[in-house]
Amino acid sequence: MSTPFQIVVCGSFVPDPLQTLEPVTGPAGPSLKNEMMLPAVLDPWAGHALFEAANLARNIPGSKVWLVSLGAKAKLQQVMMTVAQKAPFELVALDGPASGFGDSFETAAALAAAIEGIAGLDRAKLLLFGGWESASRGAGSTMQMVAERLGITEQFQGVDQIAIRDDGSFEVLERVEGGRHQVSVCAAPPALLGWATGNLPEPRNNPQVGMANMRTVMPALQRAKAAAVNNSGLAFASVTLPKQQRQTRIVKDVAAAEIAREIVAWMGEE
Repeated sequence: MSTPFQIVVCGSFVPDPLQTLEPVTGPAGPSLKNEMMLPAVLDPWAGHALFEAANLARNIPGSKVWLVSLGAKAKLQQVMMTVAQKAPFELVALDGPASGFGDSFETAAALAAAIEGIAGLDRAKLLLFGGWESASRGAGSTMQMVAERLGITEQFQGVDQIAIRDDGSFEVLERVEGGRHQVSVCAAPPALLGWATGNLPEPRNNPQVGMANMRTVMPALQRAKAAAVNNSGLAFASVTLPKQQRQTRIVKDVAAAEIAREIVAWMGEE
């Protein structure tokens, strides 16, 4: 049987996708209108990573899951009340901005520092999980930079599945172009896995798991360290909502290449 893993999942909250989001520009830079008043949920991409981590830890005895989350403590507490019932984990909280306009470089620095501060973390057993993308930080670069700061060079992005072998190695399925998967084998941790949607459904709420998690979640929130994400290297010329435009034309017997050329020409007019 494989040796136990220490799985660190990076993920924070995002505005509920059912809400209407309106960008505004204030003295501190771009933000969302009434951002602190918007209902929040765990980033869906990070959610897949957390559920996969919990499933892996359940199947490999002795494994443990940490959730490292950067965001305002008040919002984190609200989101953790729901997330804590989904999967067992130990929270490592950072009190700081979780805006979608945050600099991924500075965000990665704060997350990496928090991970390095986890007591008893063994790099030889470390699997770093996170979202391949993010519903707020869509740059797709944050997890890569976190791993680089931790010295993790084995990195897999767009992961849909991980299969552990008896010798401690694991097989990873990564999404590639054309609706296919690339199969890779990693001999041993440490490694980064940036998750896509995975194969697992969202777990049901389990009040017993929630009660066990909240015994550590609340103290973690109380001792959350302030994390400064200053966006010092960013400048935004403007922030606007995408235009909504629909032009429908029904045609027959047109080659796919011709349709593609028309779409590209239409996009170039914007």
